[in-house]
Amino acid sequence: MSPIAMARTPYLERYGIPNQASTLRGTRDGLPAVGRIELLPHLPDAVLEGLEGFDYVWVIFAFHLNKGWGPKVRPPRSPDREVGVLATRAPHRPNPIGLSAVRVQSVEKRALIVLGIDLIDGTPVLDLKPYVPYADAFPDARAGWVDEVVPEGTAERDRTGDWR
Repeated sequence: MSPIAMARTPYLERYGIPNQASTLRGTRDGLPAVGRIELLPHLPDAVLEGLEGFDYVWVIFAFHLNKGWGPKVRPPRSPDREVGVLATRAPHRPNPIGLSAVRVQSVEKRALIVLGIDLIDGTPVLDLKPYVPYADAFPDARAGWVDEVVPEGTAERDRTGDWR
């Protein structure tokens, strides 16, 4: 695989990037960060056509600065518990691939402007996929150990996806 785009974000260091920024939890000021996902030169402009009609996209990216990983981690929301790395969204993974849902603010000729980005500036983007609610949202799904530590109804966005 090779990157298709580069993320341009306000985050210049790994420390201080919000976890799950699309929920607003962990952001410094309670506002979603604005980012740009800029196409690399080998892709034609046409690849972004049609994305302006979507509220969200999935950003698939590489944790390009991470070195190594372990089979178990202590999640930030439950630091007294150790779970398998694949039962978390920890960045240190066997394959350093990440996934973020970001809100589409606008589509430019060679860039996607997004809200709620949680990537370090310069992160290689491997793919973009439109968020399709009927296929991507399962509101009644169980969330394993996360259900025990994150109370129900703590989402920071309303059902329309608008930021509060």
